[in-house]
Amino acid sequence: MKIIVVHSSPDLDAITSVWFLKRFLPGWEDAVVKFVPAGENLNGKIPQSVIEKIGDNEIIHADTGLGPLDHHQTADENVCAASLTFDFVSKSHLEKNQAISKEKLEALSRMSKVVVDVDHFKEIFWKDSTADYHEFSLLGILDGLKVQKPDQDGYYVDFVMECLDGILHEFENRIWAEREIAEKGKKFETRFGEGIGFETINDTVIKLSQKMGYVIVIRKDPRKGYVRIKAKPKSEEDNKDIDLTLVYEKLKKIDPDATWFLHIGKKMLLNGSVKNPKMRPSKLSVSEIIKVLERI
Repeated sequence: MKIIVVHSSPDLDAITSVWFLKRFLPGWEDAVVKFVPAGENLNGKIPQSVIEKIGDNEIIHADTGLGPLDHHQTADENVCAASLTFDFVSKSHLEKNQAISKEKLEALSRMSKVVVDVDHFKEIFWKDSTADYHEFSLLGILDGLKVQKPDQDGYYVDFVMECLDGILHEFENRIWAEREIAEKGKKFETRFGEGIGFETINDTVIKLSQKMGYVIVIRKDPRKGYVRIKAKPKSEEDNKDIDLTLVYEKLKKIDPDATWFLHIGKKMLLNGSVKNPKMRPSKLSVSEIIKVLERI
């Protein structure tokens, strides 16, 4: 039997370590997860190697037991159990596996670095660290679950691992979007500021471009022809209030066969959507739509 051992009431560091092992170390997908008091291990001896043979079992201790995948014997704030586990899995398997893309490796590395910060309590330095929206983070959810479902260590592991699966996809999309923005984005000027347009299947470019400061973002899906145009919401610091009504009216005139929907907030203009497959896609190119936006 293969067994992964972590401490009771596992935190994000311990659970992410389990996730790295079960998801990315061949043969450990179905490993049993066991829990011990923090600092202890299964056989009372400090592990001397990552994978130990004890009887008929193969055992990995992570974030407990002071072995190779535990960091409590060092004051180094640049490591945690998850980062040590990622390094082990990466060097022993991922870097040798040609089926693992560079984007996935980078995504996993960046996830590991976030867990390092969290495990050393550096989330207190995150921007607006006392804001309510942080309670919607995986950290807040895990803390809440421990109140709602006390002493259900296996449940915490299963739940957070599912969340980490989704987070990995988000990181991969983000890395892809970062490359699209740097290499393929078509920048343009409006009276409100700089905009950017894309022809890509990656919808993450919209959210990330807005976070980077672009006031208007266009994305055209090359597969279905759908178009999304989003304008920057009005903020307390910025008095510019962008209204896409004129763009909506102009596009309806030059492309009357397409279905255009202007959101009530006047900040989002849609042509086609997975939420409404009956909408007819536009024949206009990103460059043609940019010309309309440049004149608003």
